[in-house]
Amino acid sequence: MSSFSSSQIVRKPATSSHNGIVAAQHRKAAETGAEVLAAGGNAVDAAVAVSFVLGVVEPWMSGPAGGGAAMLWHADESRAEALFYGMRAPAGLDPADFPLSGEKISGDLFPWKAVVEDRNVMGATAVAVPGLVDGLGKAHARYGTLPWRELLQPAIACAKEGFQVDWYVALLIAAASRNLARDPDAAARFLDDGQWPRVANWTALSDQRIDMSSMAPTLEEIAEQGPRALYDGDLAAALAKDVEAKGGALRLADLQAYQAEWQEALSFDYRGARLHVTPHLTAGPTIAQVFARLAEDFTPATAPVGATYAAYAAALKAAYAKRLAADGDAAGGHGAKDSGAEGNDDPRAPACTTHFCVADKDGNMIAVTQTLLSAFGARVVSPATGLLLNNGLMWFDPEPGKPNSLGPGKRCLMNVCPLIGEVGERRFALGASGGRKIMPAVAQLASFLADFGMSLEDAFHQPRIDVSGGDTVIADDSLAPETLRELSADNQVVTTRRAPYPFAFACPAGVLRQAGENWGATEPLSPWGDAVAET
Repeated sequence: MSSFSSSQIVRKPATSSHNGIVAAQHRKAAETGAEVLAAGGNAVDAAVAVSFVLGVVEPWMSGPAGGGAAMLWHADESRAEALFYGMRAPAGLDPADFPLSGEKISGDLFPWKAVVEDRNVMGATAVAVPGLVDGLGKAHARYGTLPWRELLQPAIACAKEGFQVDWYVALLIAAASRNLARDPDAAARFLDDGQWPRVANWTALSDQRIDMSSMAPTLEEIAEQGPRALYDGDLAAALAKDVEAKGGALRLADLQAYQAEWQEALSFDYRGARLHVTPHLTAGPTIAQVFARLAEDFTPATAPVGATYAAYAAALKAAYAKRLAADGDAAGGHGAKDSGAEGNDDPRAPACTTHFCVADKDGNMIAVTQTLLSAFGARVVSPATGLLLNNGLMWFDPEPGKPNSLGPGKRCLMNVCPLIGEVGERRFALGASGGRKIMPAVAQLASFLADFGMSLEDAFHQPRIDVSGGDTVIADDSLAPETLRELSADNQVVTTRRAPYPFAFACPAGVLRQAGENWGATEPLSPWGDAVAET
């Protein structure tokens, strides 16, 4: 039986403006993006600034040593565009270095067979080639209007300042403290005496802070030399040297060879809507299959009812069954099938990844999802660069002979699902964090907007379900009893409460534009997330 209050009501109003809007999982990052818009920047300019700030103030979710993907909407052309900057395995990776331990499953995000010493999950051995900075650089080079250097100044200032340890920071660090203690540099940043969680003083006047100053010189170098500094310059050499010294396979040549990819959006019609998603090595192809099934399986009523959620469950189950049977980057990035299988989320795994959306005053939009993969990534900090490193190799199945098995140079298959939608005169951008829970959340939010004409605020407060590859349907316990009964007719259903931690139904953010007005919203239970308007 749950101990949580059954009468508590939490509501987070959407933000509106005739100018730009930024919705992000951290209010400081959203404020930074709004300031960039107010200074004359466009949606891409704001996205660059927001991304780098998030890497400092929310470093366990994403950062320059991570990867991601974005969907852009160009209002003057009514055109969507995809940008992929996911991680990939180092060219020198040897799968033999990841022997199976004999235990049934690993204890992190995916139930792969466990590897000796969790080498694919934590430590420098789990580090993949990062793509985020090159992706942001390509977006700025093509569409940015403000100087690159200026857009990194807010992140540099945040790094020099560090951030306060509130209850949420303390909870996240405590959950990861055992693994953070394995790396001296990670322990020095996040733990007291190298082993104890750094906790907040349980008063309104906590003076505990996380020192992020070692990131500042790295960000300054990227600001002055440009995004390729992390791939081609002395900074790249220092990063590669650190990873090698700690036992990882990443080398300078891997960084030098990395290139983010502009892609044609995967666009499809759904009833009266048109939706646009990333086409490769993300959940984009899977969400397209969900909507193809929904178009056949139910007729929208005036509001979501039991039949609606039953249709959601059936469509999500069918799409994931197909995804889990397909290939990953089996051809090492050359003509591979890519709707493939990355395994089921472990329900014990903590929240990970971050997502934000920007809409500028001209109606341009960008939806960005970026990640280190696990919370705190590889739980390793590069001492020369101050960067918390990704554990992107965990996306691969360590068991040999599988379509998505570990292999040198292969691209990582991500769960991210940034989406752009068109419904009548409305345009919206959505996405979420939360591992394999991302796609079900984005699909339902898009359906709430497209099928039921909800406001952005109502869509974000509407109860959801999660179906992410297993037999069990997780349902929000605030759904009506008759809805739960109908959902249970053909499904094994477990109810749970929407809470600040852990996020049972992903953590979304989105923006919407209608009749010249922009709206922004974030997950109502997210303690840090907010939508901020350009002033």
